[in-house]
Amino acid sequence: MNKIGDNIISSLGFTSKENFCAVKAGISGVKNYEGRIFGLPETFMASLIDREKLNTQFSNISNSSLKNKYTDLEKAAILSVYLANIEAKIDLSNDKTLFIVSTTKGNVDLIGSSAYKSHVYLSHTANLIIDFFGNNNTPIVVVNACISGAAAQIAAMRALQSRQYDYAVVVGVDFLSKFIISGFQSFKALSPTLCKPFDKDRCGLNLGEAAATIIMNNEQLTINNEQLNRVRLVAGVIRNDATHISAPSRIGEGSYRALKIVLQNIDTEQISFINAHGTATPYNDASEVSAILRANLQNVPINSLKAFFGHTLGASGVLETIISMHALEENLIIKSHNFEIHNFEHQMNISTENQFSDKSYFVKMASGFGGCNATLLYRK
Repeated sequence: MNKIGDNIISSLGFTSKENFCAVKAGISGVKNYEGRIFGLPETFMASLIDREKLNTQFSNISNSSLKNKYTDLEKAAILSVYLANIEAKIDLSNDKTLFIVSTTKGNVDLIGSSAYKSHVYLSHTANLIIDFFGNNNTPIVVVNACISGAAAQIAAMRALQSRQYDYAVVVGVDFLSKFIISGFQSFKALSPTLCKPFDKDRCGLNLGEAAATIIMNNEQLTINNEQLNRVRLVAGVIRNDATHISAPSRIGEGSYRALKIVLQNIDTEQISFINAHGTATPYNDASEVSAILRANLQNVPINSLKAFFGHTLGASGVLETIISMHALEENLIIKSHNFEIHNFEHQMNISTENQFSDKSYFVKMASGFGGCNATLLYRK
């Protein structure tokens, strides 16, 4: 399935270009915040979207009567789709256009709110998003822990392959709240400093906010020469190893099975890089390394983007795919930010600096609570 438009809204910018340029320059959007922002007693490291900028930009695409109709999360999702479509230029209201919304928490922080009571239902949020664009189809809502963004892309691929739709709009979005941050604190999963994916001294993750959109079309549609030079999703697999409700398989069983199937028909020598889930928790990173080793991919460069954006939950699979797509288009392998010391039994090829590569593929890996795992294969 061809990518014809994309957008990222994060702490690093409100366009894919702004975000990609920041990542290339080694700029992180993760900062230290006082806990009082969400009514928490502890400080925390996170990547937060500028609310004032978000509301200003949203007001530019809507009228004043809509100001209080949407939550900030919904505004971010709508704005991301709108900005992605500046590039794609499709009719978002067409009955051949399917919307797929990826999130893990939605507006969970509004439970108990009288003003936004219905917004805690993810179906309500999804319908508000498509209604803004005049789309009458039933949106798909993907909620599958931290593989949601990758799973949403697989759902889009399948929908387009069915020929029922010509276009698929995949938008991933999650915002932070007291509920989310305190939940991860209870796991003791948060790092007090900038996270260090795959590093010897990794001790936990940073959380982040983002809205990210990929617009895909059916490969049978006529596309222009510029779009022919873009990357496309060629395979996607989900495998659940059901190891534990919150801990990953120690041998990366689900990730390995997903990798094995996705890569079965390609020359693995043509893989430019693997964009791993790379949360910087001790068990997640070790699990992914195990899966990569079992798939005999230890020589392929590996990176994680979590030290740039934090873990953006339901948006992470979409956001990180977009950054990886732009890297592949520019023949670039992005460094794994804040990695310093290797400590795995087998030497892995962790990308320590931006480097050139003219190979054809990249692999996107994702893992989540409940033993869920997803792998995507993109080709230029």
